[in-house]
Amino acid sequence: MQRVATELYEALLENQQVEVEPMVLRSTWERTHINTPFFILRSIRDIKRLLKNDAVDVILFSSMVTASIAVLINKSIKRAGVKTAAIVHGQDVTTPFGPYQKFVPKVFNALDAVLPVSRATGEQCTFRGLPESKLHVLPNGVKLDRFAALASFETMRTALFKAFDMPDTQLPDDALLLCSVGRQVKRKGFDWFIDNVMPRLPDNVHYWLAGDGPEGPQIEALAKKHKLGNRVRLLGRVSDEQLACLYRGADLFMMPNVPVHGTMEGFGVVMLEAGMGGLPVVASRLEGIQDVITEGQNGHYVESGDADGFVNAIMAYHNKPADIATASKRAFEHTAHTFGWQTVAGQYVDVLAGLR
Repeated sequence: MQRVATELYEALLENQQVEVEPMVLRSTWERTHINTPFFILRSIRDIKRLLKNDAVDVILFSSMVTASIAVLINKSIKRAGVKTAAIVHGQDVTTPFGPYQKFVPKVFNALDAVLPVSRATGEQCTFRGLPESKLHVLPNGVKLDRFAALASFETMRTALFKAFDMPDTQLPDDALLLCSVGRQVKRKGFDWFIDNVMPRLPDNVHYWLAGDGPEGPQIEALAKKHKLGNRVRLLGRVSDEQLACLYRGADLFMMPNVPVHGTMEGFGVVMLEAGMGGLPVVASRLEGIQDVITEGQNGHYVESGDADGFVNAIMAYHNKPADIATASKRAFEHTAHTFGWQTVAGQYVDVLAGLR
């Protein structure tokens, strides 16, 4: 959510059709919960100033959290004739906390438009009382220059080894390297994948996982149970440089999500990042993921929990470097064309202009 807010703001600054007055909270993850209340109070003060000076047409909130401001100063906003909209990411609407769920419809009522990042997120909004007339599904985007341009396979694989300070003998020459990126929580399906898919793949198929979280010990235990220690590597938290090298040096990106009550994958920005790294995605056909992958363009769908489907999708690229290279180029081009922030920001401008 933080990255989306920041990158959308930067893209809107470059859009010639709008002038942007930023109110951006820049904070470390550890201090976000501390800084957010103060940020909201400052934003209320600054928004009231803009309203008083007739200096704004539309207010765009970056999540349901900041959209609470629309409830708190709704009368001032309406009196000024200013329109409001909010981006909804998924968990900021589904969080299973009773008082919060009672507050969600109040936020919807105070807004003129709600902009979920996927159809699945939109369904969660309408389930909670959002009128269809306020619903506008707009995707997340990705910065086209965030990662270095694609290079030869050998160059990118060598850079990967260097980034993680490991010998180039870490992988066999014919290795098919799978990777995933994300917080190790149940809905991501990392433990399911290691338990049900990895044991059925050939010995030269390796899986590297970046991120940490509460499921980490379970993932390690399953890798040990299936004697996958030399084929499954848990990278922990990684730097931006290491992440870029992982996206560019791996072969396929795994998104093996499973349904978990009370939480959802609202979109999956990591799949866009993977695409910019030239990684085709093999993903569960689930929730917001379904708005990211175009079958055969930037990846492939498998039904969630279908181990056979994941094995078959992966094996379609096994020992086929030419097919991987073709799929890599196709994934990059599709992602850049469909989800580049300038394209997505233009969609935001069109919707927001229509509210005036």
